[in-house]
Amino acid sequence: MNTIDATTQHATDARDAAAAQVYAVMRRLVLDEDDHRNEVADALGMSFSRTKALRRLVHGSLRMSELTAKLVTDKPYTTLIVDDLERRGLVVRSVHPDDRRCKIVTITEAGREAAELAEAILSRPPRALLGLGDAKLAELKRLLGSL
Repeated sequence: MNTIDATTQHATDARDAAAAQVYAVMRRLVLDEDDHRNEVADALGMSFSRTKALRRLVHGSLRMSELTAKLVTDKPYTTLIVDDLERRGLVVRSVHPDDRRCKIVTITEAGREAAELAEAILSRPPRALLGLGDAKLAELKRLLGSL
């Protein structure tokens, strides 16, 4: 490797390392220090995976297969989730009008309210961000906005 290639590789390695450090701080901030998932589960009295399903259905009805893909799970587990949500009156399941083999899952008004509560909890900024001054928040907003 010649000097130019080595210098370029070193710069790339340094940039990748810096990006990894920034990402580690972001993950720690959101997933470790201020993880709201347990709070959501407690507030709604159900597992976070069920609230995740509700939040996916807020934007419109989905086929079971589509919901499975959005939840990144398998079909049997999606069925368990939907069965429970249906028992709670948070979703309804119906036959697809064009393909009787497919089931459509639709959120109810109660399900929409639960999803909105979950979203409100999850949207609360981490305490560390609330502790930043106006200038630092503005700079961070500018930087993140450029991604």
